[in-house]
Formats: sequence, structure tokens, C-alpha cells
Amino acid sequence: MNEIIQWDPFTELADMHRHLTSLFDRTPAHRRRGKEFMTAAEWYPVVDITEDDKAYAIKVELPEVKKEDVHVSVENGILTITGERKFEKEEKGRRYHRVEQAYGTFARSFSLPENIIAGKVDAPCKDGVLTVTVA
Repeated sequence: MNEIIQWDPFTELADMHRHLTSLFDRTPAHRRRGKEFMTAAEWYPVVDITEDDKAYAIKVELPEVKKEDVHVSVENGILTITGERKFEKEEKGRRYHRVEQAYGTFARSFSLPENIIAGKVDAPCKDGVLTVTVA
């Protein structure tokens, strides 16, 4: 005998919205400048999320971001990592011909499972990689 599964169209719609948003967020805008195409994209750090028997670990690549410019918070089951990568000031006598790295503020948020312990969050940063561990 087959089991009856209730269909929820809003779940599928939310999944489709998430996938489309992800697709468009990762597609940089191209614009013509002189003889070559330039790409303009907003910067956000990439992450790896893993899990073991004791904790969830979120590794965030933050090259050239100072520790004091990164903030980690957990509220209502949402882990939020915000910060800023600042552009170095131009030095006298130095001219930039091309700057392809993106700078500015960023924010990444992740829903956490209900079984986490919000008070047990560790977030050391070493060699440009922030590792957030949630028990």
C-alpha cells in the first residue's frame, strides 16, 4: 500500500526562490570598458560547513580581513557572520592598473538545527580562515 504524502506548493516555491537567488547572486555583471570586458561582482566569503558527533563547523575564507572587522552572532537559530575587507590606501607614487579583488562589507547567515547549544560558539581566526564551531 502506498503512503499518502501531502504536497506543499509553498515549500517548492521557496526552494525555487532560493535556487534562483543563488544563481543570480553568483552571476557577475559584465560591462564593456575599452577593449576588454570587466566583471563587477559583490564580494562575499566562501564557506565550508561540516558536522561531526559533537559540533558543526563553518570555515570561512577571509583573506586580508582583520580580526576586529569580523563579527559572529547567533540569534534565534541563525548564525550570522558580518565584516568588512578594506581597500588599502593608495600610496604616493603607486598607480593601480587593475584591481580585481572585491572590497567592502559582507554578511552571511546560516540556519542552525534546533539541537545546537547557542552558548557554546567558538570562532578562532588563523591564516585568513575563520572557523566557527557550534556545539
